[in-house]
Amino acid sequence: MLDRRNAFSAVSLFSGAGGMDVGFAHAGFDIVFANDIDRDACATYRLNHSGAIHHGSLLDPEVSGLLTEQNVDLVFGGPPCQGFSVAGKMDPDDERSRLIHSFFDVVDDLQPKAFVCENVKALAFLNRWAGVRAALMERGRKNHRVALVILNAADFGVPQIRERMFLVGLHRDIFDGTDEDLQAYIEECLAAQKSQPSTVAEIVRSLGRAGTETNPRTCAAKITYARSPIMRKSPYAGMMFNGAGRPLPAKKWATTLPASMGGNKTPIIDEAEIFEGMPSFVEEYHSHLMNGGEPRTGYAPERLRRLTVDECLAIQTFPVHYRLAGSRSAQYRQIGNAVPPMLAEAVANVLARGLDGGAAMKVAAK
Repeated sequence: MLDRRNAFSAVSLFSGAGGMDVGFAHAGFDIVFANDIDRDACATYRLNHSGAIHHGSLLDPEVSGLLTEQNVDLVFGGPPCQGFSVAGKMDPDDERSRLIHSFFDVVDDLQPKAFVCENVKALAFLNRWAGVRAALMERGRKNHRVALVILNAADFGVPQIRERMFLVGLHRDIFDGTDEDLQAYIEECLAAQKSQPSTVAEIVRSLGRAGTETNPRTCAAKITYARSPIMRKSPYAGMMFNGAGRPLPAKKWATTLPASMGGNKTPIIDEAEIFEGMPSFVEEYHSHLMNGGEPRTGYAPERLRRLTVDECLAIQTFPVHYRLAGSRSAQYRQIGNAVPPMLAEAVANVLARGLDGGAAMKVAAK
């Protein structure tokens, strides 16, 4: 179980498997209430966190009744984003899209000293969401100074190119500057925390080959050649193999791990390149196709395989030995839905400093 230092109290909404909670707990927040509608994710949360999580919709009277009893410093969470994501249908009428307003209903009810609302990058900059974005900012400004930042997890030690927006608020009683002051303060604090991630190869080598004692939870989905490859300039884009799970560059970082992992949408790696130092099969095949070679058929060589559960956990920067409940597909889904703990911790450190008076002192010094 994660230790809590009880510096500040927090409510976690849309908690999922607890990735964001890991980061905020490490930054000193005592998470006194958590909630999610995914039963498997709630079971995972209970395996790893000492605080209670309540299963059910945020709209359920039972859950909302429990929430009104809380007196906390912070409300944080990542409401479902399928309606805003460029990878989804981008439907503003999607029931899940409206849950982001439920997040701010809780902020209105609890009146915390601070809040953090995480969501997909698209919500922060696409013109089609300008109205939604403005409405959320206005709600946040009722009692707080607000700032909106877009962060790439790879800038904060996460071996994954994963961009997300964070709408952050500090109560006016704590932060007496302007929204612009808060924006500058947050960006400065975040810049000081940037770090270089490990590569995909380093992560995989640290766990060992798939199917071994230290890396046992494998993905059974086979890899076959695409009959009509979709080619891109990069060997790691396009679609040269079946399914939406694309190859990952061993010497660089992973692309965003999706919640749809678990079958042929699970990303692919090359064990021979990683463990034996052989030339990249993916790059060689890409070169073959780009030079006019015929697409191959049947199964790809066994050196190519899909990421294991434990590799996905490590790429998301979950703690070692983090336990997962549910079926294998449910485990992949929970990992893909999570906010990387190291990214969450960077944001949480900014809030902890602000609640401790650092933000006010920063503004006063100007």
